[in-house]
Amino acid sequence: MPPVLNKKGKTIEILKDFTAYVSGGILLALSICMFTAPNCIAPGGVSGISTMINYITGFPIGTMSLILNIPILIWAFAELGFREVVKSLIATVVSSVSIDLFSLIVHPYKGSPMLAAIFGGVLQGMALALVFMRSATTGGTDLIARLLGRHVRFVSIGKLMLCVDGLIVAVSAVVYHNIENALYAIITIFVCSRLTDAILYGTDIGTGKMLFIISQKNDEIAEQILTDVDRGVTILKSRGAYSGKDGEVLLCAVRKFEVFKVKDLVKSIDPEAFLIVGEAGEITGEGFRSVTDVSDQSHIKLKRKKKGKQST
Repeated sequence: MPPVLNKKGKTIEILKDFTAYVSGGILLALSICMFTAPNCIAPGGVSGISTMINYITGFPIGTMSLILNIPILIWAFAELGFREVVKSLIATVVSSVSIDLFSLIVHPYKGSPMLAAIFGGVLQGMALALVFMRSATTGGTDLIARLLGRHVRFVSIGKLMLCVDGLIVAVSAVVYHNIENALYAIITIFVCSRLTDAILYGTDIGTGKMLFIISQKNDEIAEQILTDVDRGVTILKSRGAYSGKDGEVLLCAVRKFEVFKVKDLVKSIDPEAFLIVGEAGEITGEGFRSVTDVSDQSHIKLKRKKKGKQST
């Protein structure tokens, strides 16, 4: 009976992955074909480069995105392995095919460039969130940033993505001979990133999950979490009550959508590892909510409380 349940569970997970990739590909295609590309907006990433190439040569955006992603995916296969990259490969192919298909049937919006930038960012943010939820990427700058982060560890993945996307946006001003196109691209990127965060993390980015990991391969697990998930790890000294042996426990705070990444990573390194996942009601610090935001909100609540007492 257990093997049947395991097989059924795997089938359900595969269906969830496929649904997320198809839905994300459709939304991304609508964003590019309806809003950004017709209005000469190249909001970073491989799709932004492909949009500029399409503007110059007329070459299909989806096909060009797939071609440009091939060397990135090969690099990822070499560094991360097949298991880590296969989902991104599938998502990349689905999104590329969707873009070229929708370019033939979708009527482009050529009204206000501001509206095009905003709604292009909304659809793109929804698309990326769906793909990210299923532990994949659409290739491009997010995958490049992750790979570069393994070698340039003193710079965060977010900053690496910002640098790559910023360079592409700057080039778009030259290609389209208009700085306004670059400014609209920045608006699209901002809307996309904010909406992606809202969907993945919720409206409160200070919440997350807390993981305790006990394994015979703690050093290897900690190293992989630092490089592949870009999260800090704390090593806690421990002692088994039954065995009386001294050991170590890894403590790691992550966003909710990153839990399965860590679980898959731990399982791939040590299938016998002991893993505890708990709720973290509030997390402050780098990568989560800043300490100043928390202190500002506490100050506001205190002022309201004092004002309420005075009124009574």
